[in-house]
Amino acid sequence: MNLLKTQLKGDRVLAGKEALAELYKTGYFGRPKGEGLELSLVEAAFLLSRGKLEIELEGILLDFRAFFEQASLRQPNFELKYIVYKDLKERGYYVQPSAADFRVYPRGSHPGKSAANIFVHVQSERQLLPVKLLQDSVASAENVHKQFILAVVDEESDLTFYEVKTAVPKGGMPELYPAVKTDATFLEDRVIVWDAQASETLYSKGFYGKMLDSERLQLSLVESLYLFSTGVITVRDRKGKVFSFEEFIEKASEIESSFLRKYNAYKNLRDSGHVVKTGFKFGTNFRVYRKVESIEKIPHSEYLVNAIPADFEFRLSVMSGAVRLANSVRKTMLFAVEKGEEIEYLDISRTKM
Repeated sequence: MNLLKTQLKGDRVLAGKEALAELYKTGYFGRPKGEGLELSLVEAAFLLSRGKLEIELEGILLDFRAFFEQASLRQPNFELKYIVYKDLKERGYYVQPSAADFRVYPRGSHPGKSAANIFVHVQSERQLLPVKLLQDSVASAENVHKQFILAVVDEESDLTFYEVKTAVPKGGMPELYPAVKTDATFLEDRVIVWDAQASETLYSKGFYGKMLDSERLQLSLVESLYLFSTGVITVRDRKGKVFSFEEFIEKASEIESSFLRKYNAYKNLRDSGHVVKTGFKFGTNFRVYRKVESIEKIPHSEYLVNAIPADFEFRLSVMSGAVRLANSVRKTMLFAVEKGEEIEYLDISRTKM
């Protein structure tokens, strides 16, 4: 069989009209341009490796190595994209390059038969991943009803696929805060409620804090500010002076620099009907329950949540560890991202292609 003759031009490989029948109409490679066919660099490398074409650059025939080196010079992350493209093609998917790196068609379908249903973004494990890029990519996919997949290539060229989507967690707690009013004291890095009846009500009905003993309740800083903001508790310092809301935030932020960000996520989750407790044992900010019926029968939490700033950059090894841990304990890993005055939740989970 005669190989199709093509030319490397910039970051594209150009083929003649015979390629339309042999590559585009049968394998859906490239896109028509004029009377010929335009191939992306990854498509051309894949076809070259399978002996479907030959590629020239300024009259010189390129073997696979020479083309791969040229492609790597012309397109950032080319080798990573090729690894992912090749993997998806060998799994039997129809794959086309796109603004999101690739769009992937459902199994058993192809361009012209149905629309692509997956957008794939390729990332090296060594690269920092800005959460803003992730949010924008997920929004672009969800706006056209597509699934967004993050394909991470590790240093040994193994692939891990993550599905990323937005989430709007809804809890089932009808009572956000019990109808009590009481005093509490801000100690070194926590708050104590002294009244025995109020302590018992907050603990057993509102599922706040942990009993210090049979009569007194200790609260975390985020729990305390939430109850303070709703008028349930008045907070004093150890000399009896009453804190203002702003003074409490200032004091808590001196203890924990990320306090206000954590509080905003805590408040959002509590306001949406969840019970929220520390996630320290899981290496996260919070573990979250949709509904708790009784303090004696606490169910398994549904979510692990980390609160992150809008300019956060993921280290993928850390993200991978958090997602794997959540999966191993049958929980959903959510990242609560500051978005103006709102919170946007990103649900990240490992998936198979």
